[in-house]
Amino acid sequence: VTQRLPDSIKFDAEKVAVGKRLFVDVRLSRDDSIACLSCHDLTKGGMDGRVVSIGVGGGVGTINAPTVFNSGFNFVQFWDGRADSLEAQVDGPVNHPKEMASTWPLVLTKLGQDLSYVAKFKELYPDGMTVNNIKNALATFERSLLTPNSRFDKYLRGDQSVLNAHEKNGYELFQSLGCASCHQGVNLGGNMYEKMGLMGDYFTDRGNVTEADNGRFNVTHNPENMHEFRVPSLRNVELTAPSFQDGSALSLEQVISIMGRYQLARAVAVEEIEDIAAF
Repeated sequence: VTQRLPDSIKFDAEKVAVGKRLFVDVRLSRDDSIACLSCHDLTKGGMDGRVVSIGVGGGVGTINAPTVFNSGFNFVQFWDGRADSLEAQVDGPVNHPKEMASTWPLVLTKLGQDLSYVAKFKELYPDGMTVNNIKNALATFERSLLTPNSRFDKYLRGDQSVLNAHEKNGYELFQSLGCASCHQGVNLGGNMYEKMGLMGDYFTDRGNVTEADNGRFNVTHNPENMHEFRVPSLRNVELTAPSFQDGSALSLEQVISIMGRYQLARAVAVEEIEDIAAF
């Protein structure tokens, strides 16, 4: 079932403000060159527009950076679901040798020299500045990154006039073809895992298979989870190309064509693709 985003959610404004400051703070990285914002640019749909991100010292990532907008609605974080919360997610980039390449002791040392941070954490958290509290502040800011009241949300609220005929037909097709069976809920995705290549061998056809392509298998080591990924949200998807975990699809039309072939085992007609892309 598709649901509209809530118009607003109440968060602790002070924690959001500290989290926002941390989000743009390069001191989270080993050499003060990378901030969360580097890969999750809030002016570019909450990601970086790259196939894979570039980290400290030019380190090249292995998987496409997902958007941080509306990420609080995802049931797990990362494509392979290895973090069960936004707080747990923060450990990944901070410690990853190809991302921020840092350690929590180093981050604490650097931020601990900033007296304005120390005072603010003491004010907001009983135990002051700790790793868990830094993660909580960041996660609180990220949860506040909502994009409510889109034209589609207004349509779901009953305003028929906000979508044109192509968009309405696209939504009908989105439901009737089966896209909505995975892209569902308030985030139009993000609430289940699915195998990439359900109805065809996507990875063999694409070639150059990497470890990151294993998806959830890398976490569970269960062969049944091979090539399974968290279904991405379709919120603001027109802003977040390139798409898929491998960043291989450069346009919405390409995404829809590939999804039709490998997830639904059908060739979607050009006019249908255009209408779904419009939606």
